[in-house]
Amino acid sequence: MNNKGIFPSVAISIAVIISAVVLSHAWTDTHTAREKINVTGLAQRDFASDLIVWRASFERRATSINEAYSMMKRDADIVRKYLMERGVQSAELIFDAIDIQKEHRSVRVGETYDRVFTGYRLWQAIRIESKHVDQIEALSREISELLNMGVELSSQSPEYYYTKLSELKVDLLAKAAADGKVRAEKIAENAGGTVAGIRRADMGIFQITAQNSSEDYSWGGAFNTTSKNKTASITVRMEFGMR
Repeated sequence: MNNKGIFPSVAISIAVIISAVVLSHAWTDTHTAREKINVTGLAQRDFASDLIVWRASFERRATSINEAYSMMKRDADIVRKYLMERGVQSAELIFDAIDIQKEHRSVRVGETYDRVFTGYRLWQAIRIESKHVDQIEALSREISELLNMGVELSSQSPEYYYTKLSELKVDLLAKAAADGKVRAEKIAENAGGTVAGIRRADMGIFQITAQNSSEDYSWGGAFNTTSKNKTASITVRMEFGMR
């Protein structure tokens, strides 16, 4: 047998086999890339806030700072007593430092104006942080009673929070992922295939809005603090293989 004719034949055969393998892999990669399902899983849950934050403030004006301080101390004692008699605990009640401002008015003198000192304005903020949500909510509506006691109290609307957001978020993520898998399986079933496994999953924005409202979602994530009853929602974008 002529060895010179064998080696070229073997080389050609190997080249054909290699080309076939390369083409096979190229077709498989392209084909697999097409066989995928993209879905978005969604989970929502209604919940009630378990922490309330209520803020208010009062102020006094006087030409003497000692007189102003004396009135502020009297008002602070009245406010503290009023709140504690209605069930607010001392640990829940926070008095901020007193803010002091000198006030002036403009007086025309000839062709110019002079600033004339008229007295001091003292201002103090208070804050209540409590897990007794309903109690403090009701109290915030009745606070005008302090006006009858001579205290010029200005009240803000309560803010509502939830102290178990981490656990809530984890629970919603699991449910959103499960929802996404069900959607993918249904799509695959209708297409005559089966889900081959997850390739990628990306968490969407965590949103907290008021229950039964038309409040808009935001790109950075809505975080409602004005409503006691809220709805939390989250999405998970998922990519599955299909065979």
